[in-house]
Amino acid sequence: MAWDFQTEPEFEEKLEWMRGFVRDEIIPLETLADVWRTPQGRETFAKVTAPLKEEVKKRGLWAAHLPPDMGGLGFGQVKLGLMHEILGQCVYAPSIFGNNAPDSGNAELIAVGGTAQQRTTWMQPLLEGKLRSCFSMTEPSAGADPTLLKTTAVRDGDEWVINGHKWFSSNASISDFLIVMARTGDADTSAYKAFSMIIVPTRTPGVNIVRDVPTMGEPDHKTGEPGGHAEIIYDNVRVPFDNIVGGQDGIGQGFALAQKRLGPGRIHHAMRWLGQSQRAFDMLCERALTRYTHGSILADKQMIQDWVAESYAEMQAARLLTLQAAWKMDQLHAAGKHYSDARVEIGVIKFWGAKVLYNVIDRAIQIHGSLGYTTDLPLEAMYRAARAARIYDGPDEVHKVTVARQILKNYRASDPSREHVPTRREAAVEKFADYLDAVSVAH
Repeated sequence: MAWDFQTEPEFEEKLEWMRGFVRDEIIPLETLADVWRTPQGRETFAKVTAPLKEEVKKRGLWAAHLPPDMGGLGFGQVKLGLMHEILGQCVYAPSIFGNNAPDSGNAELIAVGGTAQQRTTWMQPLLEGKLRSCFSMTEPSAGADPTLLKTTAVRDGDEWVINGHKWFSSNASISDFLIVMARTGDADTSAYKAFSMIIVPTRTPGVNIVRDVPTMGEPDHKTGEPGGHAEIIYDNVRVPFDNIVGGQDGIGQGFALAQKRLGPGRIHHAMRWLGQSQRAFDMLCERALTRYTHGSILADKQMIQDWVAESYAEMQAARLLTLQAAWKMDQLHAAGKHYSDARVEIGVIKFWGAKVLYNVIDRAIQIHGSLGYTTDLPLEAMYRAARAARIYDGPDEVHKVTVARQILKNYRASDPSREHVPTRREAAVEKFADYLDAVSVAH
């Protein structure tokens, strides 16, 4: 079956406009990152970016990840992937295009799994930028294995009572509502049917945001700044029964909804990583042609040529793997099938894309020497942020296990090997016996 990543000329024009818009209007905002961190700076940032968002909306590219009936454009994963490759160049770009995490994933989650009332109350304001959201799932004792989640939601009449301890709940400290993954089933319920997602307004009594956890990517992050990863204690938090995503039908659907949310998200992550990789690669090549040392420019050194060739090959492989995964998801969607049928392709791009991102940035830092290690270039910040790619949305090791298990289902044990030459020779002698009668065949 052919893989077709080609898009029509009209869409390519949109991509070309995005490239220039991100380069000329959004990337310059990076140099003022320290200014935007203060409360007054955040207000100014909102004023600066408001006309940019309006321009995106005018171009028909706002919240493109959603279907048309939800306010999006109905783009498939291939087109969205190509868009995210451009947006990934700058941390500010996704929010200016209305598809920043976690809001984009939460809007999509409510779009595909929420009730009509939930779409009106939570999703629409989220899309309009009037609300901010958080996806609260990870716990200190449960990350890669979500069946170990301990947060509970017990029904009490027309309410759910939530108790538990979460952390790495992104944007919780600045959010208006949280989508909380909690156990709603009893001890006899299958683990994969025991969890549900519940919408919790952040200011609900009992929602105690302990802190935003500083990270390698942002070691000086302060609680209440955008982009934080909060530790939260849920202490007898009461919300209406109807706040469960999907209503009555949403009970026990937490894992199923999570996969609908995370599958496409991993495509977008991998393509955004390519955008970051490309910036680092551009800096690598520019430096190679600029720096003169030991009798020639770096570009003439075979070791540097190896870095350029390896980086290019890895990036192209990552890009094609990601687009192929996106293409398969589009095919599955068109056939009315579940994204889980693309779990191998999605798993591969998660760990391979993270590796490529790290490798290319690392080489770019190395070729710049001490300059690459300083904050005079964006490489050191890109490097710190890139390390998280191997952890969030499932660590590399989990995805490798998933890929390996699915691949091994296509094989069976064989002793001796099916390629064992003596065994195959005996079978061949028997198969071609009529032709070999006149030939001396040594056994």
